Amino acid sequence: MMSQEANDQITRTGRQDPCGKLMRMYWQPAALVDELQGPRAVRPVKLLGENLVLFRDEQGRYGLIDRHCAHRGADLAFGRLENGGLRCAFHGWLFDVSGLCLETPAEPKDSKLCQGIKQRAYPVVEKRGILWAYLGEGEPPAFPEIDCFVAPDSHTFAFKGHINCNWLQALEVGIDPAHASFLHRFFEDEDTSTAYGKQFRGASAGSDMPMTKILREYDNPIINVEHTEYGMRLIALREIDEERTHVRVTNQLFPHAFVIPMSTEMTITQWHVPIDDENCYWYAIFTSYAAPVDKKKMRDQRLELYELPDYTSRKNKANDYGFDPHEQATETYTGMGNDINVHDQWAVESMGAIQDRTNEHLGTSDKAIVQYRRLLRQEIEKVVGGEKPFMFLDEAHARSIQGPATMDGIGPTRGWEIYWMEVDVKRRRGAPWAAPVPSEIAGKIRHLSAAE
Repeated sequence: MMSQEANDQITRTGRQDPCGKLMRMYWQPAALVDELQGPRAVRPVKLLGENLVLFRDEQGRYGLIDRHCAHRGADLAFGRLENGGLRCAFHGWLFDVSGLCLETPAEPKDSKLCQGIKQRAYPVVEKRGILWAYLGEGEPPAFPEIDCFVAPDSHTFAFKGHINCNWLQALEVGIDPAHASFLHRFFEDEDTSTAYGKQFRGASAGSDMPMTKILREYDNPIINVEHTEYGMRLIALREIDEERTHVRVTNQLFPHAFVIPMSTEMTITQWHVPIDDENCYWYAIFTSYAAPVDKKKMRDQRLELYELPDYTSRKNKANDYGFDPHEQATETYTGMGNDINVHDQWAVESMGAIQDRTNEHLGTSDKAIVQYRRLLRQEIEKVVGGEKPFMFLDEAHARSIQGPATMDGIGPTRGWEIYWMEVDVKRRRGAPWAAPVPSEIAGKIRHLSAAE
């Protein structure tokens, strides 16, 4: 059982909170690039409990500054984009992307007032459809060279969704391989040829067996957890018979992301970003190893559920997530429709705004969650002690963090250990872009092949 003090330590992300200090050591998704399209590129952003405003000036530079004007505290989200910055609508004070005060027009012409004024500002970079912000001190870390950052824009698509709960319980769903056989169970299988853009609706690699059938009929996986240079690798094994085993390989990317297979051709890299302690956004980059991503189709599919401008779900606590008891009896395990995002949202929001982990009882299937929490607490303590945490990368180390490898398919019951790596490597080598083969995987395949 976890103490309340320990639960607070790993969930609360304010500027003075230990976990908040850790999270500020990493780049955080602040908005989708799509959110700043149009003639007025200004958007309020709440990130790690801080009220900020994000804007793009006339030169195309991005700024992320305190939302409340340094003059009298008026809301800069209603400011005017002009003269190289964002101008407060109250008295016309003008701030550039670095937070410098450029003009205080109501002051006397010879006033030097603005020279000593600076709005708190954070660096912003655009990467694969997401605007990333660094809220920490000093030089930010380098981005790892993982697939979603290496693939060309044509082969990636970014989206987000709001969840009304703490970031940690949202993340922990993604490192829980057992839940998919229950929460995402469908009683009937669809035509897998229509599964583009949908998770758990296609066929498993190396077979024509729908994922829905595998999850439904083999609901007691063996779960292996391996520690890696980026976090953890999770391998869930569902033995179909003496000859065949379904293998699903997913990854936890420290501190708050996971990388999972979406289909035989696509992966999802997903971050769970604290808005504040009781709300978060998931940000996902979908990466294709085959054809360019059909971005319009992917966006239209997701906009059936998520409403703009805040990317909130149309199915939520207020309407019982669309729960239908007849559907629960005849079609789906939850009775909440076909979109697994709704299933996940119900599960984590139903725990409360911040899950009370003092009352939970973890089992063997929760081993990845147990190990992740241990790692999280360890790295929080490092930062509190003045050390750099795990995955705070310099340029040289960032180049070595590649992949990570994923797989979802049916392989041999004896020999699955090498089979999944071969499937991942074959997909990478066949990609139309230079998808790197992680050295760890390449080394194991060469070693095992030579030994045979």
